[in-house]
Amino acid sequence: MTGTAPPSVPALYETEVAHTRVTPFHYALRHRTYMWLIDLDHPPVLPPPLRPLARFDPSDHFDGDAPTLRAGLDACLAAHGVADAGGRVLMLAHARVLGHVFNPLTLYWCHDRAGRPVRVVAEVHNTYGGRHTYLLHPDERGRAETAKEFYVSPFLDVEGTYRMRLPLPDDRLDLTVQLRRADGSRPLTATVRGTHRPARTSTLLAAALRHPWPTAAVSLGIRRHGIRLYLKGLRPRPRTAPQEGTP
Repeated sequence: MTGTAPPSVPALYETEVAHTRVTPFHYALRHRTYMWLIDLDHPPVLPPPLRPLARFDPSDHFDGDAPTLRAGLDACLAAHGVADAGGRVLMLAHARVLGHVFNPLTLYWCHDRAGRPVRVVAEVHNTYGGRHTYLLHPDERGRAETAKEFYVSPFLDVEGTYRMRLPLPDDRLDLTVQLRRADGSRPLTATVRGTHRPARTSTLLAAALRHPWPTAAVSLGIRRHGIRLYLKGLRPRPRTAPQEGTP
C-alpha cells in the first residue's frame, strides 16, 4: 500500500457512487452523497445541535456488540490472526443521520505503530441486515483481490472474485470494486469518486442541505433500482452464503 500521508481528519468527501452492470444487459446508476473520513480512535464530537446529523455508533459495525468502534475492529483483526495493526486507523463511512444509517461499504485503513499501512478491512452490509468483512493486503498502488463470500445484490450469485483499488484518500477519493467471474466476464463495476472537504460546521450543513437524510436515500435508491432490474427481467438468486457476522 502507498504510504502517502492522508489529509487532516475528520473530513467530508462529496462523492459520486456509480454502478455499471454489463450482463445480461447494460444498466448504470449514479448517486451523489457525502461520506466521512475519521480517525477511529478520535471520532468527531459535534456541537449538540448538529449531533443528529452525524453519529458513529459501534453497534452499526462488525458484530455490533463492542463498546467502541476500535474495539470492534480489533476483535475482527484478532479473529483473522492480525497482530501488527495497532497503530492509526482511518475509517471511511456514512455516519448515522437522523437516527438512520446504512453503509454498503465501510473501509478501514489500518497502520502499524510505526505508521506504516499494513491492512485494509472492507466491511460490507446488505439490505437484508447481513454484515461481512474482508481482510485485504493491498499493494503499493492500493490494489487487492479477494473471493466473493457474501450475498449482496439479489441478482448475483455468491461466486467470483473482487478486484479492488482502494488507495488511501487524500484530496481525492478514488475507489473501484469490480466483480470478475471464472470465465473472464466482469458483470459489475462500482466506483466511488469524491473531493475532500474539511469537516467544519459550515461544510457539514452545506452537505446536509444538498443531500438531506443521505443514508435513507442510499437505502431507498438500492430498492428502487432493484425494482427496475426486476422489471427488466432479472430474478433474485438464492442466498447460499453466510448472511451476517465477521469474518
